[in-house]
Amino acid sequence: MSSEIDVVPAITTRREDAETGLRSLISKGLGWARKYSLFQYPFVTACCGMEYMTVASARYDLDRFGAALPRFSPRQADLLMVVGTVNCKQAPILRRIYEQMADPKWVIAFGVCASSGGFYDNYATVQGIDRIVPVDVYIPGCPPRPEQVLDGIILLQKKIQDQSHKLIDRKPLPTFGPEYGGER
Repeated sequence: MSSEIDVVPAITTRREDAETGLRSLISKGLGWARKYSLFQYPFVTACCGMEYMTVASARYDLDRFGAALPRFSPRQADLLMVVGTVNCKQAPILRRIYEQMADPKWVIAFGVCASSGGFYDNYATVQGIDRIVPVDVYIPGCPPRPEQVLDGIILLQKKIQDQSHKLIDRKPLPTFGPEYGGER
């Protein structure tokens, strides 16, 4: 048996509808802008680097996806492309680079060695970079074809566009005690 409360539709005001519509419009606009402005940081360690250079060439043209110029400073990048094998000595370096990147940030595991360790099943190789940093897109292959890399970037762009984006995060301002000129 259902009560009358379960059947009554939720009542919203026109202002709430307008604010929700405006927020969704802003979210879609920010999603579109972020989708086509990927600033990548290449973390290239092994033979997949040749395929990475091929993807960056004019034949495959990453520029039409908004991911053309690599940034070699993590503070200027929002896409970390881990290309190739990562050994245990490089793991803390990769983690530090990821932590230095500004939010929002995304990660692509480029090739089977970055995704799962590849055929290096030994103590010195990290068996997948998802043990170090969270990965958004895995691109399989040894080495992956440039078309696979473009498919991975398109998949990441779709993921970025479908996320909900905020214009600003409203965090409470810190309160200071009387020793810093605050409330007494």
